[in-house]
Order: sequence, then C-alpha cells, then structure tokens
Amino acid sequence: MSLEIKICGLSTAETLEAALGAGADMVGMVFFPASPRHVDLATARALAAQVRGRARIVALTVDADDALLADIIAAIRPGLLQLHGHESPERVAAIRARFGLPVMKAIGVASRADLAALPAYAAVADTLLLDAKPPKGAVLPGGNGVAFDWDILAGLETTRPLILSGGLDPSNVGEAVRRIQPAGVDVSSGVESAPGIKDPARIAAFVRAAREADVPTARAVTQTSPARETSLS
Repeated sequence: MSLEIKICGLSTAETLEAALGAGADMVGMVFFPASPRHVDLATARALAAQVRGRARIVALTVDADDALLADIIAAIRPGLLQLHGHESPERVAAIRARFGLPVMKAIGVASRADLAALPAYAAVADTLLLDAKPPKGAVLPGGNGVAFDWDILAGLETTRPLILSGGLDPSNVGEAVRRIQPAGVDVSSGVESAPGIKDPARIAAFVRAAREADVPTARAVTQTSPARETSLS
C-alpha cells in the first residue's frame, strides 16, 4: 500500500487547490477556534465541495461534543474524523458508533512511555496519528512545528495504520518516511509561511519529498482488514 500524505489546516480555496494539485491523499480542516487554521462551517462547506471526489476530507476536532460533530459532518461529509484532544478510548468508540465514520485518534508523544496508550486506542480507532506533545504552555494540541525523537518508535508494532506527524517539513519528511516507514505522514505548520498561512511551494515540495522516499513494500505497520474495521461499528 502506498504512503498516504495528509495536508492539514487548509483554509482557503487557493491553498487547498495547491494540496490537491500536488497529489495529497487527505486534506484536513481544523474546527478549533483557538487555532489560526480554524475554519467556520460555511467556509468548510465550500472547501469540501472543491475536494469531493479528489481526496479524502478529514475533520479535525479537539474534545468536540456530539452537537458540534453533527454540525461538522452535516456541513462537509468528511471521510475521516480526526480526534486531536484528550478523548478517552471510550469516547473514541462512542463517536465512531454514533456517527458511523472512520476515526483517527491523535496521540501526543514525548517519550517511549507515551506509546503505552496505543493498544487501547488501536482497539477502537481506525487509524493512529502520532504527534509531538505540545510545548509547555502551548495553546494548540498540534500544529506547533515540534518533532519528537523518532528513535523511540524502534520496534513498535500496531494493528492499526500509523500516521506520523509533528515537526515534519519538506526537508525532513523523506528521512522520516525512510526511517519509520509509516502508513502516512501529516503536516500543517511545516508547509506554512506564517501560522495558518499555507505556502503552495512548500506543499508541493513536501509531497514530492515524501513520494520520492516511499517504498511501499517496506511498510512497517500492519494494515487493518476490512472485516476488522466493520467489527468496530
């Protein structure tokens, strides 16, 4: 299976088109008012129409309640819900069961000990995203441009596709793909000229570097079978 590339935090038609034109597999919209990448529902609806049939739409939320999730789903009909807050495994399972959409759970990583949470989330989420834990005092749970030590992932096995995030940019994503061999990579601040301002040239460079480094036969994580995904419903 080929590497999946996600460009997150897109908020304008122009930068969204840049991501689609570069060949991104997933495009993410952020629904979190504290983020400079936040989009309102009206804007998101227009962006989703631009994406439909060209890439997978990902809705990123942070500890959202059911009412907000329902509004987001009605507006953009995402292919994937990205839960980037402190959602427990029980909450992840409840969201997946209620809304019937695949769920990607983000897990903050700073040390090997943080990986202990993976099995519980792997049992209820379709995909796991490993992101660097935010710096002390940071307002945002992700998108801070911070990387974690990839060496702590040595020997890691998971039954769910693993997306690598945190501090990736065009200069280091190739090394990350070669070393970690994840199912996918995710970037937001690493393709920006300023917080929340995506740079089309950096988007294209990121996708190109990730594709050039990809060796599908070396994929380190076990992909989920359709039967397993269905059993979570």
